[in-house]
Amino acid sequence: MSGINEHDRQGMMQRDVILVATAALSLVNGMHFSPWFDPIAILLRPFIAGTYLGTPLVSLYLASIFISVMTLLIGGIPAALFERMRGDKESTPASLYIWLVATLLISLPALMAASARS
Repeated sequence: MSGINEHDRQGMMQRDVILVATAALSLVNGMHFSPWFDPIAILLRPFIAGTYLGTPLVSLYLASIFISVMTLLIGGIPAALFERMRGDKESTPASLYIWLVATLLISLPALMAASARS
């Protein structure tokens, strides 16, 4: 079969789970109940006015995607700095956990708003 042993496979699965959890948190932060949603949607509207992206539904989807992507990017800064200080050439589980925690901290207001809605 392939040259991947059980330990390497377990490490890859662990990294995948951490990345999926990080992406899921960023998507939650981009949803309509996020405190970031309305201000970003309002600020984004002048930039997309007059284009086919300016329709109401598309502009709201665009605001949601923008917030989610920015959450991932901003949450990745501490992990990147950690990797840079350690001199790592690729991501380790520790840096991925740092990315997850940073994304969780950014998404915390949205999670609290979601829990208050139910």
